[in-house]
Amino acid sequence: MEGVLITFAVLAVALIGFLSFLLYFVPVGLWITAVFSGVRVGLGTLVGMRLRKVNPGEIVRPLISATKAGLDLDIGQMEAHSLAGGNVARVVTALISADRANIELPWKRATAIDLAGRDVLEAVRVSVNPKVIQTPRVAAVARDGIQVIAVARVTVRANIERLVGGAGEETIIARVGEGTVSSIGSAASHKQVLENPDAISKFVLERGLDAGTAYEILSIDIADVDVGRNIGAELQTDQAEADKKIAQAKAEERRAMAVAEEQEMRARVVEAEAEVPRALAEAFRAGRIGVLDHYRMENVRADTTMRRALALEDGNGSPDTRQAP
Repeated sequence: MEGVLITFAVLAVALIGFLSFLLYFVPVGLWITAVFSGVRVGLGTLVGMRLRKVNPGEIVRPLISATKAGLDLDIGQMEAHSLAGGNVARVVTALISADRANIELPWKRATAIDLAGRDVLEAVRVSVNPKVIQTPRVAAVARDGIQVIAVARVTVRANIERLVGGAGEETIIARVGEGTVSSIGSAASHKQVLENPDAISKFVLERGLDAGTAYEILSIDIADVDVGRNIGAELQTDQAEADKKIAQAKAEERRAMAVAEEQEMRARVVEAEAEVPRALAEAFRAGRIGVLDHYRMENVRADTTMRRALALEDGNGSPDTRQAP
């Protein structure tokens, strides 16, 4: 009796395992749901998805939603998109949203957008409800040298046809910033920019900044304009400081040359004075001058030196104690 119970238990477990395995490969519940939802899908197709390692629920449930929304989709194309790594549920939701908004979005384009790494559902939403992109603070300098800082808000709408291969938000922000800098830089005065900030918007819009991007620019509004530093004055100050340093360097160069020239002249004087004793010795040897003549010359030199010293003292305010001859 005990052996019979064990055998019966083993058979029950085996039967349950077999039924679980069978229900895994043959999702009867999902097939029944599809049939009652009006979606014709065979059990063989569902088993084939299991064998191809595709989750049937990720295909059938979006197909049911599309059928209820009035869209005619091919289950084979949906399975192919899933095998390619796409998100079938997101693509189907985007198709339903686009159909409700009267936006033309074929299946191939939607799957291409999804496989390109873009959120196709978000693209459809941006096409219906444009979004606002705020640029960072853009600083530029007007012609009068005053810095102006502007912040722009760009209203964009997704361009479904250019989502594949089109540039993104970063390109829009960069181009708007470039146009803002050009507009401020071409203004004669920063006061003109403060008085007419809409001139920046008109200038940027006229340049067609949305070319080659995945968005269509609807409007550009200047949200904030501030006055920054006086760049022109700072540049002039820096230039004046640089000119002063150059002038000082040139003056120092001239002073050094003058000192060198003075030292050279002193060297020549010393060299000339060194020739005097030689000339006296030569005169003594040749007999052109005597000892008394030499004494008289030395007396004259001493008298000249004394008179020069007295003249210098008199010129400095000291009393002249010399007697009149």
